[in-house]
Amino acid sequence: MSLTTILLTILGIVIFAVGLLFSIAWHELGHLSTAKLFGIRVPQYMVGFGPTVWSRKKGDTEYGIKAIPAGGYIRMIGMFPPGPDGRIEARSTSPWRGMIEDARSAAFEELEPGDETRLFYTRKPWKRVIVMFAGPFMNLVLAIAIFLGVAMTFGFQTQTTEVAGVQKCVISQSDKRDTCEKSDPVSPAQAAGLRKGDRIVAFDGKKVDDWATLSDRIRETIGPATLTVRRDGQEVTLHAVLRENAVAKKNSDGEVVPDQYVKAGYLGFAAQSEIVPLSFGDSVVRMGDMMENGVHSMIALPSKIPDLWDAAFGDGARADDSPVGVVGAARIGGEVMTLDVPAQNQIAMMLFLLAGFNLSLFLFNMLPLLPLDGGHIAGALWEAVRRNVAKVFKRPDPGPFDVAKLMPVAYVVAGVFICFTLLVLVADIVNPVKIS
Repeated sequence: MSLTTILLTILGIVIFAVGLLFSIAWHELGHLSTAKLFGIRVPQYMVGFGPTVWSRKKGDTEYGIKAIPAGGYIRMIGMFPPGPDGRIEARSTSPWRGMIEDARSAAFEELEPGDETRLFYTRKPWKRVIVMFAGPFMNLVLAIAIFLGVAMTFGFQTQTTEVAGVQKCVISQSDKRDTCEKSDPVSPAQAAGLRKGDRIVAFDGKKVDDWATLSDRIRETIGPATLTVRRDGQEVTLHAVLRENAVAKKNSDGEVVPDQYVKAGYLGFAAQSEIVPLSFGDSVVRMGDMMENGVHSMIALPSKIPDLWDAAFGDGARADDSPVGVVGAARIGGEVMTLDVPAQNQIAMMLFLLAGFNLSLFLFNMLPLLPLDGGHIAGALWEAVRRNVAKVFKRPDPGPFDVAKLMPVAYVVAGVFICFTLLVLVADIVNPVKIS
């Protein structure tokens, strides 16, 4: 590995680390701003863990940066209702820090005079939901902003109606070969005189603007067809006789299904790929697909553990869709900077990586499990249900739901998350996901 490659890799890792810290700070800013809006005292706002590198106190909040850039937290007074002894203490919003803090007995921040009216648990459930949702929501906003911005200004690698190459003969795609044999008939594109660089603008007299539409029309046609192509600035009409052939099957989203084939019309050319900016509407649809895939990936995480274990401790290959941790994402960021592509492509890829990371933070934190934000949201919603039911049936107010009673479950959940994180970390080190 050359010195230049090493330096570019380090640069990519540093850029990703800065983006990671910003994402964490942005997340905690959501908690901080809404907590202060509702009058909750916040003693600390910290980015990172471990020893404090820098801090400054403004008002009643200490703002700081810690040595280990692997998370962040704010501390709010009265996260849990008082126990039988009546004690109320501060509680961290960080799931990893929260697992080592006992819900009541560890006095990191004692109640100060006047705090009786500034406690988290005394706020109405809807306000607590907003405070806990604000952090993940900030990550979602950042992910959407980055994604839409890059999609509309830079774009995606997209197949177009321009001809990248013409197949000389008809070969069944299920044969998985490129070399023509004597028995193979001449391809319809070759026979019609289609050339590399031609852009197909109409098929059978109907205008086509994108590859998806053109591909569907070709597949639906077996027999004579008219092609209108733009060649050297002029429109040329070609006549082709499309043949039936075994071609790759597509799903309802127009994506190729691996190793599955169907009989359909065949022309015989490869489409040129270009980076094409998307419209706002197309960008929103693409973002929706990205979120849907993220949800499916989150649901599928348990099923990926065996392959992840085999990749980390066995001789299994690391799948392209394998879960990736912070270390793995940083390595990908470093690899992006070493790719032999234009600088604007590298910037776009880094931004997409950061958008994906923020989307993952949102989805992960919304799981209704303590010590995640989603667990606190679930607790507040359950309290609202209990109180409203009691009000309807004229029963005594049951009071705040004591989330602290779920801390044993939180310890188990945190333990599972830590084990999974360590497994991903080992896999990211010994068998990382690569993009080149």
